[in-house]
Amino acid sequence: MMLAKLKETYPALTQRNFRYYWFGQCISLIGTWMQATAQQWLVYSLTKSALLLGLLGAAQFGPVMCLSLFAGVVIDRYPKKRLIIFTQISLMLQAFILALLVWSGHVTYWNVLILAVLLGLVNTLDQPTRQTFITELVEKKDLRSAIGLNSAVFNVARMIGPALSAVLMAKYGAGPLFFVNGISFIPVIIGLSLIKTKPFETTKVQKKVLVEILEGLKYIKQSPPLRSAVLSTLAVGTFVMNYNIIIPLYAAEVLNLGVSGYGLLLSATGAGSFIGALLVASWAKGNPKLSLLFGSAFAVSLLLMVIEPIHSLSLAAVLFAIIGFFNILFMTTANATMQINSSEHFRGRVMSVYSFAFLGTTPIGNLFAGSIMQKLGAGMGILICGAVSSLLVVLIVINTVIKKHTSQLNVR
Repeated sequence: MMLAKLKETYPALTQRNFRYYWFGQCISLIGTWMQATAQQWLVYSLTKSALLLGLLGAAQFGPVMCLSLFAGVVIDRYPKKRLIIFTQISLMLQAFILALLVWSGHVTYWNVLILAVLLGLVNTLDQPTRQTFITELVEKKDLRSAIGLNSAVFNVARMIGPALSAVLMAKYGAGPLFFVNGISFIPVIIGLSLIKTKPFETTKVQKKVLVEILEGLKYIKQSPPLRSAVLSTLAVGTFVMNYNIIIPLYAAEVLNLGVSGYGLLLSATGAGSFIGALLVASWAKGNPKLSLLFGSAFAVSLLLMVIEPIHSLSLAAVLFAIIGFFNILFMTTANATMQINSSEHFRGRVMSVYSFAFLGTTPIGNLFAGSIMQKLGAGMGILICGAVSSLLVVLIVINTVIKKHTSQLNVR
């Protein structure tokens, strides 16, 4: 009875291929977050430099910013399952190399930096490929359910991974965490080998890469839902989703708390995101509406402004949980909007643009948030980030309404 109810609420789990993929992700993503936490700790312990720690983030996300659009062309040209197996093996080897360097005692900051660049290069291809691959695992009517379940497991891993890292690093150091992450890719690779997809229809490549990129951008521009989702993701992704800077500085400068306050706020954000993801995963039917896209984008931006005057840890934790809820609501709505409104021919390029808007702008957003907070203080910097995003969302809504009204007049 419970299993039947679960499948009714989350219909994507009734799809055999999706179950193989999803259960593999349940294991692998915990390892990924363990490595991310261990990598930051390792670099800071080697250098004691916030600047070099920031450079590590730029090295890891820089390739996404520079190469996402090119990755989209590759995704549209080659079988997605084969690409994901390649990226997962590459990520596994990267983790094992890090573990061996730490265990050998020869690890240096520059070793880690070079491996972070390689990690960013692989993720540039891996992230949009995995996003587009979901459409081959479930029927279109269950796509929102699948996206929501993926977001749910991502946020569970975001809570469990760092917590496990803190315990294991205190006792064993960073090396075992990189090794565990490498091992965690094995279930994913096995699951992918069991997945049966339709034969990939190869087409003779006749166009240059830049031509195909421009075609993809033109395709997005001509589609109101795709254009709205990309622009909204650019606004929120650049100015709101800087939690790696916002949360620790808010805890330290506004609440005057140490690592315990930071951990509580991070957990609250993850818990809110998890609840939002489960809710979205249960909305299996129908296409996502632009009102939900814009409403959630404006809500998460506005809430970031509201948090500035709050100096109570309990109230701040509740508000960050609500921020996490609307944040995941926006992310999954934007993702579903892009997936559902894309044709198979352009899907790889469309999702590569989404990856750029979501992850590729991280270096720019981190630089903006960090510089503003350093000059004006954490509270004022957070308020400005929320205000800029809110203003941009309002302008996007106005532009969408005007274009829709102009289009209707032209039809008449």
